[in-house]
Amino acid sequence: MNQKKKTKNGLKPMRCPYCGSAMTLRPASDIYGNKQTEGWLYVCNSYPRCDAYVGTHPGTKTPLGIPADGHLRNLRIRAHRSFDQIWRNGVMSRNQAYRWMADLFCIPLRDAHIGRFSENRCTALIRESGEVLGREGVWR
Repeated sequence: MNQKKKTKNGLKPMRCPYCGSAMTLRPASDIYGNKQTEGWLYVCNSYPRCDAYVGTHPGTKTPLGIPADGHLRNLRIRAHRSFDQIWRNGVMSRNQAYRWMADLFCIPLRDAHIGRFSENRCTALIRESGEVLGREGVWR
């Protein structure tokens, strides 16, 4: 039987999607340089040469998405800012906005997480969110 190896916390070991190195769970304060920063990050063992990392859900060691380098992290932030304006400005409810996003990319609702998106998908979401906001007369 083919069993996947798991770490002692029950999660499958993570590999960096950029360089293939293992990823280690580290305090976010180590990376952000701010002792007040709480939470955890999975960080590429080749950091800082390879700057891929991903945060965890608060109070857990479950990754928020797929590790990203600086460029993709910034695109994901921009995508979230654009997308969130749709529901924050009442163009759609939050649930409707996530359903719209899932339908836009022909993915199941459970996979409609910007933290899992590629550069292409983030760029498309920024563009499409802008079109929705423009049609509704909401300034970006």
